[in-house]
Amino acid sequence: MKTDVPPRRGTAGRATPAQTAAGRPPTETAAGGRSGRSPQRAVDGPPSSPSPPPPPPPPPENDVERRRRRAQFLRDLAEARELRDRVQPRRAKAARLRHALRMRTFRW
Repeated sequence: MKTDVPPRRGTAGRATPAQTAAGRPPTETAAGGRSGRSPQRAVDGPPSSPSPPPPPPPPPENDVERRRRRAQFLRDLAEARELRDRVQPRRAKAARLRHALRMRTFRW
């Protein structure tokens, strides 16, 4: 006997596996096996509305502009690293020790 319980959030309209198996016949694939997917239909004819022309390609990037943005990015990255080191000193110390160990390992 089943009690009336409201469906869980996000499951409305979904079929249970038992309903799915009993509710529709299996579909055949090209290899002769069964598949849970319905066969894809090819669409014939042109699309209903013409697509807009593609946007023009961006102008070639200025080398000075690229270097300026890269320098800004590296400054922000260094600032974020310093902030993290200040906020989490134990992690920063462990990272320094690991880095020193790596450097010592590959010394010539």
